[in-house]
Amino acid sequence: MILHQYYLGCLAHASYLIGDETTGTAVIVDPQRDVDQYLEDAKRQGLTIKHVFLTHFHADFLAGHLELRDRAGAKIHLGPAAEAEFAFDRFGEGSRLELGRVRLEALETPGHTPEAISILVYDLDRSADHPYAALTGDTLFIGDVGRPDLLASVGVTADQLAAMLYDSLHEKLLRLPDETLVYPAHGAGSLCGKNMSKETVSTMGVQRRYNYALQPMSKEDFVRLLTTDLPDSPQYFAYDAALNKKERAGLEETLARNLRGLSLAEFMERRAAGAQVIDTREANEYAMAYVPGSLNVPLSGQYATWAGTLLDPAKAIVVIADPGREQESEMRLGRIGFDRVEGYLEGGIEAAEAQPGLLQHTDRITAVTVAEEMESAQAPLILDVRAPGERQQKRIEGSLHIPLSHLRERLNEIPRDRPIVAQCASGYRSSIAASLLRQNGFTDVRDLVGGLAAWEASRLAVVS
Repeated sequence: MILHQYYLGCLAHASYLIGDETTGTAVIVDPQRDVDQYLEDAKRQGLTIKHVFLTHFHADFLAGHLELRDRAGAKIHLGPAAEAEFAFDRFGEGSRLELGRVRLEALETPGHTPEAISILVYDLDRSADHPYAALTGDTLFIGDVGRPDLLASVGVTADQLAAMLYDSLHEKLLRLPDETLVYPAHGAGSLCGKNMSKETVSTMGVQRRYNYALQPMSKEDFVRLLTTDLPDSPQYFAYDAALNKKERAGLEETLARNLRGLSLAEFMERRAAGAQVIDTREANEYAMAYVPGSLNVPLSGQYATWAGTLLDPAKAIVVIADPGREQESEMRLGRIGFDRVEGYLEGGIEAAEAQPGLLQHTDRITAVTVAEEMESAQAPLILDVRAPGERQQKRIEGSLHIPLSHLRERLNEIPRDRPIVAQCASGYRSSIAASLLRQNGFTDVRDLVGGLAAWEASRLAVVS
């Protein structure tokens, strides 16, 4: 048996290749949309990908099931409660797929979503009675369980899903042997849970002992626990969950259409027509020269998550990137189904210099300078754009708190007659926030270099 985990850090997403060397057959579980790595690894190991499973309809990324169907001829398998536009095989409770010396068996584990399944993996050379591993999707994470609120707007409540999840855990997964390996679909940083570990594999025994959501409690207490203090879910989650059920173009076809260089004139024409401009360069480069109205979301961080949160998938998008990183910029948008990309500025930001007066620049500010300015008559307002949980742990006294995910809808709470300094934990989100503020007419805006970490490193006071 071959069992290989692929981990995509920017989306905190885990997918899996399961192979049987005796038959040369491979299965992919919860694939990302760019599927080349699965195809290349299968070929290298003498395997043919014949099956692809989704443990559920993912909300935080667009899965690669249609890509594997079209490029490898793989049959798609979903839970029995799933409904989709494309043809698929229903893989319900007790269903088995035999692959020589490997067996896959389904457990129906609704709760994160109604159609969710977990997949038991048996290595028959080890044991035909005890599963070697459980691929738990978003039902059970390392240190956490799936949040039940992501489908609350489509006919099922968070309380109902949490109750389903309790039954799935207690009647199915918690009955597995302690030594069964647990392989989830996400890790720390994903918004599909609220307390995930950085570890990407564990055992049922360890989870039984240390996972807070698996400790003895009533169903009522479990539902209350799981529906309290949930982080905001990005707006694109509902979009992706729906798109994962639909027949659509593959990523390869989409990139072939969208990955085209635009002259400055073409770029300006699309910008004037209302296309959203996303600049994927680093914050310091963006500050030195940027196109007015562009949104700065650097590739170095959770690019897809924040692009998905702040861009509208129904509107056209044009990209500014460092030369050589245009494909990465567009491909990572494709991973979340943002396919209305009309191209990128050929030559990058330097091409925009050909139009006098187009580019603007802004200053970033250090922690020490902010502290000094706070003592002046024109003291800036520090705008903290971190999540509420981060804010509760520590904050700069006197700062205004508006999470980045809610910034656009709460702009009226920010004074326009006072200098603004955007602040986050490290400086990544604050640059995004500053660009969004400028996009909406705020003129005296800077972002704090290094964020709260730099503030504390400068031995400046925080409120705990």
